[in-house]
Amino acid sequence: MDYTDVLRRLAINDPRLTEDLNDGARQPEELDPKTRALVRLAALVAVGGAPPSYGELADAAVDAGASAAEIVDVLVGVVPVVGLPSVVAAAPNLAMALGYDTDEAMER
Repeated sequence: MDYTDVLRRLAINDPRLTEDLNDGARQPEELDPKTRALVRLAALVAVGGAPPSYGELADAAVDAGASAAEIVDVLVGVVPVVGLPSVVAAAPNLAMALGYDTDEAMER
């Protein structure tokens, strides 16, 4: 489906497209799995997602080939858009998802 068709259908809230998007039947066609996973992590930071979601999306990013450093770069990359407070709030959740306990690190 051409990108302009997707934009048009989103703009008019086409029920067929939105149902496919909501149930996961349609994935972005132009993004590779790693990029898609990193974009989803960025969106999670932007909306202030629940802590368990960070684990799920970080695992998906790693499974798609992203390194921990690339995942952390997502946090740094979204600061100008979502603001430092949002990133600071997300950092411990993402750290735990990557197996890094920030509380323990602070005690050292």
